[in-house]
Amino acid sequence: MSFESTRLARRCATGFAALVLAAACSAAVAQDYPSRPVKIVVPFATGGPADVYARYLGQRLQQAMGQAFVVDDRPGGGSIVGTDAVAKSPPDGYTLLLMSNTHTVNESLVPNKPFQLLRDFTPVAPINYSDLVLVGRATLAPGTLGELIASIKARPGGLSYASSGPGTPYHMAGELFKAMAGLAIVHIPYRGSSGARSDVLGGQVDLMFDAIPTMAEHIRSGRVKAYGTTGSQRSPVLPDVPTMAEAGVPGYEAVIWLGLMAPKGTPAAIVSRLNAEIARIASSPDVARAWAAQGATPMVMGVDEFGRYLQQDIAKWARIVKISGAKPDQ
Repeated sequence: MSFESTRLARRCATGFAALVLAAACSAAVAQDYPSRPVKIVVPFATGGPADVYARYLGQRLQQAMGQAFVVDDRPGGGSIVGTDAVAKSPPDGYTLLLMSNTHTVNESLVPNKPFQLLRDFTPVAPINYSDLVLVGRATLAPGTLGELIASIKARPGGLSYASSGPGTPYHMAGELFKAMAGLAIVHIPYRGSSGARSDVLGGQVDLMFDAIPTMAEHIRSGRVKAYGTTGSQRSPVLPDVPTMAEAGVPGYEAVIWLGLMAPKGTPAAIVSRLNAEIARIASSPDVARAWAAQGATPMVMGVDEFGRYLQQDIAKWARIVKISGAKPDQ
């Protein structure tokens, strides 16, 4: 063997040894993780679905991994305040972000924010998704979605819909409805869903897309009218209410989904372990039953698949933001 061949062989051996050592170190990091409490930052209001499911998931992860998973609610700026705090945290697996499709909407709705989702974060795992329901104040004349659409087209801008704020799933479900059905409806944003819901129940606002478990009792009591649910299939919580697609807007689908992300640079072995533990939790029959009672369906994806899902969701809502002309302050 020549001198150059010998030197190349040594370099290859050294490189291979480094790879083996890196892999061993990564595996050791994952095996030792977590060695102290992990923080899950929820950039939404306390008591909302994101907060509730973060606490549920944290309890299950604590049982599985032997360390506390502590929920830290940091609302503000339409999820931007808490999300930015996580983006600037050490990428060591001890600060995680509970995110929703508000984040994928904000990629186009708020382009000048201090972070970019796929640039500054690593996808970890999805958690679950929940359908919404379009409801109207009890005194609205239309009784079906088809009649409602005809009424809006006959008097463009004559009805209003409430949301929990710009860029939230409730807002974008309304913008998707407007875009797909060709409607003009006035958007009235609130600082959270409770105020929006109160005004629809009180008759001050005409329409709202809202969480099914929250509105189900009001639908059954007749305090609001249900026009359609937003999933691809009828909700088991409201089996008599047709989907939006069934009732007059073919292809319509808009859900609230939740997932977990970590700061960019978090070790892949830690991300993979978290993904596997969350998938195991979401796949367990008792969790599926508990979530079904709340109108939620578990989501299970690998890390790469979840990353592709995020890309597709960002593209979907970018189209709707562009068509609707929605702005962060509208």
